Amino acid sequence: MEAETLKCPMCGAAAATDATRCEHCGSRLATVACPSCFGMMFLGQQFCPHCGAKADRKDDSDTAKPEPCPRCGTDLEAVVIGGSKVRECSKCDGLWTDAETLRQICTDQEKQSAVLGLPTQLPPNDGVAIEQQIRYLRCPVCGDMMNRINFANFSGVIVDVCRMHGTWFDRDELRRIVEFIRAGGMDRAREREIRNLEADRQLAKTDAMLSGQGLPAMYETDVRQGAVSAVAQVLLDLFLR
Repeated sequence: MEAETLKCPMCGAAAATDATRCEHCGSRLATVACPSCFGMMFLGQQFCPHCGAKADRKDDSDTAKPEPCPRCGTDLEAVVIGGSKVRECSKCDGLWTDAETLRQICTDQEKQSAVLGLPTQLPPNDGVAIEQQIRYLRCPVCGDMMNRINFANFSGVIVDVCRMHGTWFDRDELRRIVEFIRAGGMDRAREREIRNLEADRQLAKTDAMLSGQGLPAMYETDVRQGAVSAVAQVLLDLFLR
């Protein structure tokens, strides 16, 4: 859908797809609302302009205590997007999710990709704004400084992570991660990890041979038998290191 065809749901004025507020009436336009790709949608839109999925967003503020946005300090809004309970910021359009919710989102996207088929290319990072001055953010739950991590170690999406409580996504970062997963990114991340494990095994074997010692029994096990299942279990946690 072209940007110029989109209209503000409140006043009907033309608005760009990346706008957060209507330039004519000042109404808020964007929110994380797509239950499929977590892309930004205008309030009042019935279908996602990125993937075409039907909007499915419900308020969940009655069951949640206030938590501040790590980016701008505004109280986060508790919402249910599809079946995922998340927190979103009405000012900067960021998104907070706990570890279990993120794990479920990633798992669901991989299941969908297995059924629908995967694109052959990972999505490019062209046009993504690069933060000029790095700013470490505080966890909205405990207040501790979060770590900046490249999701899955090579996705190119740098997220802010509190190992105990969850992950912060700036505007559109979760959508980019969903695109990464749908393009087979997690499978490729597993393959990279397996190659690293195999390289470590070969290095240990070489060191053992040069030192005249036998290779420890643990390294004799085929890496694809002893490591693949472990990699599959912990891959979603790799970016929390």
